[in-house]
Amino acid sequence: MHSMAMIVCENLVKIYKVADLEVFALQGLDLTVETGEMIAIIGNSGSGKSTLMNMIGGLDRPSAGRLMVNDKDLLKMTDQDLFKYKRETVGFVWQSNSRNLLSYLTAQENVELPMLLSGHHKKDRALELLDAVGLSARRKNKLSQLSGGEQQRVAIAIALSNNPAILLADEPTGAVDTKTAASLMGLFRELNRQMRLTVVIVTHDPRVARSVDRVVAIRDGKTSSELLRRRSVREEMQDVGALGEAEFVSQPDVEETHEELIILDAAGRLQLPRDYLDAMGLSGKSHVKVDMEEGRIVVTRPEGMEQSQEETQDVSQLYSEEEPEPTERKGKLAIPLPFKLPKRKKDQDNKETE
Repeated sequence: MHSMAMIVCENLVKIYKVADLEVFALQGLDLTVETGEMIAIIGNSGSGKSTLMNMIGGLDRPSAGRLMVNDKDLLKMTDQDLFKYKRETVGFVWQSNSRNLLSYLTAQENVELPMLLSGHHKKDRALELLDAVGLSARRKNKLSQLSGGEQQRVAIAIALSNNPAILLADEPTGAVDTKTAASLMGLFRELNRQMRLTVVIVTHDPRVARSVDRVVAIRDGKTSSELLRRRSVREEMQDVGALGEAEFVSQPDVEETHEELIILDAAGRLQLPRDYLDAMGLSGKSHVKVDMEEGRIVVTRPEGMEQSQEETQDVSQLYSEEEPEPTERKGKLAIPLPFKLPKRKKDQDNKETE
């Protein structure tokens, strides 16, 4: 069923225990990432996106569900298997350079270190990786002699030193300027294309979303929606041509380049956008009525649940005129099938990011 998938998460659950309390970081999350795909994962603080990356990277274990990475079942791994998996299957790039690099080593020595520890030291491999990230001329420099962007490039070379199948990047552009961020994203795309490397980027940076074909949004420990690019990054890059990376990421907002779809999981569950629920006065409510009417699923406020005057705003104000709108009539919100989000003028979920 998932023969071409690099990552398969099915009903993934992670529970953290704090004293006598149980905190659900992931609540039945489903996600599939194909081999050679490059995606971004976005979400508010506490949404579960960093927890998901730790699960995929083998830094933490799920509480329940199914997690397959590169045909390996992470829930069934022994500690020794998990150690080998982290060393051979996954490469990490962290936002903080203190987690990526050793300041007293040169760029080349930093890249060679993981290979030395794994018993596969190859000086030529280190030089090849530094050349791939555009730093062969800076290989003898220590970190204090490198810019923030150059240090991140060294970190990427380190992450690739043991030929991983997956590259996980946590906020890789969070501490650099727009031009450097664009250059780093161009490097990720090039590595993804040349090495057929599966790349997963956890971010709140809209510049990253602009640079990938698929963006997965996580809310309350579940995948809530996906942004799928109408035209591939490669096609648009051909159009902008001489503009370059920095100008490319500053092109129209993600709403102009991507189509947003609600996720419908295997159990038939979905998360309606918060602004839809706010407009209908359904936020914080535990019950709604659901009916089929003229090819639409209609979500209705139950009888006896009155809508306040503040909640009776015109839902059409949330959407652009050229896109189809969900229909509000007498306390009903009608959503056309398939579950497709019309383009909204304001997207509160995208504004509240880490």
